[in-house]
Amino acid sequence: MKASLLPTILGGILTILIFLLDYLAFNLIEKFLMFAAFVLVPLVILLLNHDEKNKHQRILYKAIKLLYFPAALLALASVMSSKTWTPGSTAISGVLSLGWLLFTLLLCIYGLTVIVNHKGKIEEIAIGAGLVYFFIGGIWFTLYQYQFHMFQINPDKHGLSSVHFHFSSAIVPIFIGMLGRIMTKKSWYPWIVAIDIIGPILIAVGMIFSKPIEYIGVTLFACNIAIYTTYLLAYLRKNSLHNKANFFLVISCIAFYTIVVISLSYPLLKNLFSLTILDFIPIYGSLYAFGFVLCGLIGWVFLKSNVQNSGQHG
Repeated sequence: MKASLLPTILGGILTILIFLLDYLAFNLIEKFLMFAAFVLVPLVILLLNHDEKNKHQRILYKAIKLLYFPAALLALASVMSSKTWTPGSTAISGVLSLGWLLFTLLLCIYGLTVIVNHKGKIEEIAIGAGLVYFFIGGIWFTLYQYQFHMFQINPDKHGLSSVHFHFSSAIVPIFIGMLGRIMTKKSWYPWIVAIDIIGPILIAVGMIFSKPIEYIGVTLFACNIAIYTTYLLAYLRKNSLHNKANFFLVISCIAFYTIVVISLSYPLLKNLFSLTILDFIPIYGSLYAFGFVLCGLIGWVFLKSNVQNSGQHG
């Protein structure tokens, strides 16, 4: 477990430097994308179940474990190129971003193998769909690095779309799938998975073409997370799980509810303290990325490790 977490720890140190060093001149979108590449993705890889008897899946899994850190370094080099090495030029940064794009394609192919190999297991389909969404995030990242104008949209929107797919679209289906692995299946669970798969597409389409569609997608997605966190907290109360897993999963749920409370309180806080939405974006982003997503992933990794160890000892 410690050896498996080493790349994540190294990635975490790099991410802290990226957030703190003004020399790099990364904007908030780029900082969160590097956080996803160096910290979130290696944690997701630890959650994957691969079939040793399935040769193709076994090879894919080994390739993913071997290549994700070099791919993340290429993503970092891509952003550094556009910011500090060759500012104003997109050729080098765009080419370097292809390393991350190809790696997310590997994740996508692996996700498709999970879906195909577990047709009857809806929870594994959710996890597979999350892996597929990483590839869409990789596409948006490359478009952002090339500063490609698509649908007459500012390229910064491509960066936002990439963040959306690296965090919400990919991670939430994986969380729902991990919950499905431990829970007694309910009649509503397939609907949650279906909304989880459709919701990110609605949000992405809405971000480009239509605000009402985006609002519908965000509402459905937020309701899904609310159901997930509520059920998970109830499950943790009734079932004795690994202490570290419990701690991080509870923190993850609390972070989401904190975001909801702040969102509902925004009109009042705005008037009391003369704040704008730009003042709240770093708060929302930090609570979501470091609270809900990171703590949730760490909790599920601890739980999966504990279950595996119990099985080995048993």
